[in-house]
Amino acid sequence: MHRTIVLIGLVLILLFSGIRLADPAPVKSLRLAYFDYLQQSHPRDWQDLPVRVVDLDEASLAKHGQWPWPRTTLADLTNRLRDYGAVVVAFDTLFSEPDRYSPARLLDAPRIKDLITLSDTTTSRADLDNDAVFAAALGQMPTVLGVAAAIGGDAPAMAFDKAGFASLGQDPLGGASRIQQTTPLVPALAEAAAGIGSINLSPRDSSDTVRRVPLVWQSGKGALPALTLETLRLALGETTYVARGVADVSRAMQSVQVGAYVVPTDSNGEFWLHFRKEDPRLYVSAADVLAPDFDAALQDRLKGHLVLVGTSAAGLLDIRTTALGERVPGVSVHAQILEQILTESYLKRADMTAVLEVFSFVCIGLILASVMSPAVAIFIVSHAQFVRQGVLFDASFPILAGVLTYGILTAYQYYVSDWEKRKIRKSFSQYLAPSVLAEIERKGYDIELGGELRPVTVMFSDIRNFTPLAERLTPQALVSLLNDLFTILTQKILGRDGTVDKYIGDNVMAFWNAPLPIDGHERAAAKAALDMRAALGEFSARQDDDKQSIALATGLAVGEVLVGNIGSEQRFNYSVLGDTVNVAARAEAACRPIGFDIVATQAARDAADDLAWLFAGSIALKGKSARVALFVLVGDEAVAGSPAFEALAQAHDALLAAIRSGEDTAVLLEHCTQQLGQVEPRLAEFYAKIPDRYGDFRAD
Repeated sequence: MHRTIVLIGLVLILLFSGIRLADPAPVKSLRLAYFDYLQQSHPRDWQDLPVRVVDLDEASLAKHGQWPWPRTTLADLTNRLRDYGAVVVAFDTLFSEPDRYSPARLLDAPRIKDLITLSDTTTSRADLDNDAVFAAALGQMPTVLGVAAAIGGDAPAMAFDKAGFASLGQDPLGGASRIQQTTPLVPALAEAAAGIGSINLSPRDSSDTVRRVPLVWQSGKGALPALTLETLRLALGETTYVARGVADVSRAMQSVQVGAYVVPTDSNGEFWLHFRKEDPRLYVSAADVLAPDFDAALQDRLKGHLVLVGTSAAGLLDIRTTALGERVPGVSVHAQILEQILTESYLKRADMTAVLEVFSFVCIGLILASVMSPAVAIFIVSHAQFVRQGVLFDASFPILAGVLTYGILTAYQYYVSDWEKRKIRKSFSQYLAPSVLAEIERKGYDIELGGELRPVTVMFSDIRNFTPLAERLTPQALVSLLNDLFTILTQKILGRDGTVDKYIGDNVMAFWNAPLPIDGHERAAAKAALDMRAALGEFSARQDDDKQSIALATGLAVGEVLVGNIGSEQRFNYSVLGDTVNVAARAEAACRPIGFDIVATQAARDAADDLAWLFAGSIALKGKSARVALFVLVGDEAVAGSPAFEALAQAHDALLAAIRSGEDTAVLLEHCTQQLGQVEPRLAEFYAKIPDRYGDFRAD
């Protein structure tokens, strides 16, 4: 019986796994209904944020006429919002055609144009063009106009060039939702507005409930941001978005960055909304804004705010259903997206989550299949007792309670017993080699909060010639180049069991021997520096002539530091503090006067003396009262054992002896230089600078 139950369980697991992977509409609906339940159980709380909706409500339509209003009225609305101190004004409406109320259009009417002349010489055709009046108002402050997806039509495609997009990763924008055609914008208005964004909510869900909204669309004329992103961009004064991709995955987005805000998305660039309940404090009636008298209380509600202009009027058909089951104006959805970004409270659902859901089902299925044998036995005994002796034995409760008990105990073990392991993985997964992280989890290594003293090897590696390169490249090309280069360097550090501490501009900091002890950590760091040198050579060989001047300057220092979680209770980093960190940074800076790309302290050299080292003098480092002996790392153990390097090392020692004794060094310098071709041509600059550094070699 046990084998039968297990076999049936395996068949069911395979069946349901296949159904989940196929993801038919009923499964999607069930999943989305569960997500809605989560939101309804824990909706986002109202916060008074600098976001307001100017509502074209029923009262406004009753006072100023049916929609669409004359563009002169919208110009007045824009000017009033500017006077009230709005930071940005975004219109969640379409302006696809010229204003039909414009007096200038009468001049073109066949029956009227011959009857009307501009008798007042101070009045021009532009003065009678409502669109020109509205455009003038739009140009007086940061404004965003909306476009929407269109089907068919012969309108010319617009170029969305108000903002730029930079990409980190393998074409993350390639996976964005595509839009073949958009509604047009009146040219004068499009030119006057500082931003253009999509007003489409267009959820991919099978129902009409809004749950996720594309933040970026891909069109034939470039990437098109959502109305909300454009509003935020203008408020921050930014000119460029950064689309971040999924590591090692092509055409898959994981976030969009605007200024300091990194907004997570799914692979298609869509944003999951976490709704709050509707609150009237979000809205300001357009009729109140257009009132002739200045309202100080209204100014308090609008000054310094991001203002979205939209409608709650039912007749204008812009009413949407949220995950909370509420019917809200579409502009409210845009406002809630802005609120989430400003508070950085996001819902996250990566594409990998679906795979994990199937895997979790398989695990649960296997567990339940193994424990259902006793349950089946109870059911059979109960049924037999009823048939044979008429005994009413309730098998349902023992079976259900048993399954629930097992599930609760399993959940308890996962959420309580394994809490520490999950905490460690979350803290260290971003900057530890996978092998080191696996060893931490296997041994249950206890990391002391607040830090501990430990000997480590610290590395600072700086990208040289980066500033002139940055002047020659576009921001997009520069970000892409820097991202590719840091990826390669990080792989080499992690490949030698190093820990990446941080990226500082064009500099990377790393250390060895923490959080786990590493035998020969000094040698591992030195080998990582050589690996990085070789990787940079391969990287530069693939670049064009304009980018081949990239070089590294790497400093290594060994000593005792404080290592641990450093920061505040709200946010901290696993890092190192101590004099050794400063020495490593100064060693990296010394690469330039020394004339070589890898410089290390004597402690690093002594711990890895099988590598090819040369003494580089005792240098006066900033912040150190005494000079520090430094060495240049020429190559690995194969180079150190080569006859060419042994000859160079002997010539180098003879040169140092001559410098210390005050003898003539010209012949000895020439002798050293002649040995470089078979060892390391980079040493040419090192020896060229020695005559100006005799004091470094004579110092104690």
